[in-house]
Amino acid sequence: MTPASRPAAAVTLPIGSDADLAWVRQQVRQTAAGLGFGLVQQTKLVTAASELARNTLVHGGGGHAEITPLDSGHARGLKLSFADSGPGIRDLDLAMTDGYTTGGGLGLGLSGAKRLVHELTVDTEPGRGTTVTVVAWAVAVPPARPEPG
Repeated sequence: MTPASRPAAAVTLPIGSDADLAWVRQQVRQTAAGLGFGLVQQTKLVTAASELARNTLVHGGGGHAEITPLDSGHARGLKLSFADSGPGIRDLDLAMTDGYTTGGGLGLGLSGAKRLVHELTVDTEPGRGTTVTVVAWAVAVPPARPEPG
């Protein structure tokens, strides 16, 4: 991989309004497309990002998203982190259950996002806020073949 083809650096975006949610979705889609994610993969990532960004705004009182391109050498991926300093999640196991909601929605935010990505981690503590991080990988990049010699 040449230096020019390396993924860009992380980008941090504020989440404080509905307009910010749209901006996060747009940036996630553009970054994923640039990393070689297919349309279905992009849609899954944008859907997960939308759910998590909305949770950051509605339940955490706002915060920020960090979009980080990844390159393992054999695959390109995207790490998305959503952080707030809100009330935290009192019962994470319950919050990860399909159908559980504190906001009157369908209760598919965290559990739904988890099904759309390869990895999801939650760092939370009541009174300290929450950071949700997801990772998704695009199709693997084949390793370089040795030159015949």
